[in-house]
Amino acid sequence: MRVFPGLTRVDLGEVPYREAAEAMRGWVAECQDGAVGDRLFLLSHPPVVTYGPRTSPADLPVSGLPAVEVDRGGQATYHGPGQIVGYLVAHVRERGPADVVRWLEHGIIDALATLGFEAVRRETPPGGASLVGVWTPDARKIASIGMRIRRGVSSHGFSLNVDPDMSVFGTFVSCGLSDPITSLRELADEAHRPVPGTAAVRDALATALGATPR
Repeated sequence: MRVFPGLTRVDLGEVPYREAAEAMRGWVAECQDGAVGDRLFLLSHPPVVTYGPRTSPADLPVSGLPAVEVDRGGQATYHGPGQIVGYLVAHVRERGPADVVRWLEHGIIDALATLGFEAVRRETPPGGASLVGVWTPDARKIASIGMRIRRGVSSHGFSLNVDPDMSVFGTFVSCGLSDPITSLRELADEAHRPVPGTAAVRDALATALGATPR
């Protein structure tokens, strides 16, 4: 899906969340000023819970994990080893925020399909809260999405659970939902097949989103 024809893939490895957030402000400014084109940053973080300004304090971890308030949409989300995070820093002025989110959802679904895993997006129930992210067909959430758009440029993005410490998700309310959380490791174990490596998952995501190496 080449919604962003010149989208460049940038692989960063593991980066502390606050360091990445500070760098992202610079990436956004570069994109807004026209100094660089659209980029998809693929990375991971040491364990941290990030949350948007509308998150209820009751949803946050009581102790243990650091919690950082961020300038994006969405509720509390875990980031940690065994997870792939994708930050989309791109010109989206000609596309509505909902269109960008749906594009990310479909891209993640397509990437998982190439790896042999079925995934879906969920429609918002009438009068219900917006359902953003990617789920398994039996309603377990496997990827979260939270975006911000400022001066026509997007930031933040998605997180996909490959093989994280799943016990963490019992210490806070993920995305403001009671839905169970899963990972590719759990799905692979259930299917009695190997879990795909992080490099293979990164490649599948980049391909599905039309991001090419710089």
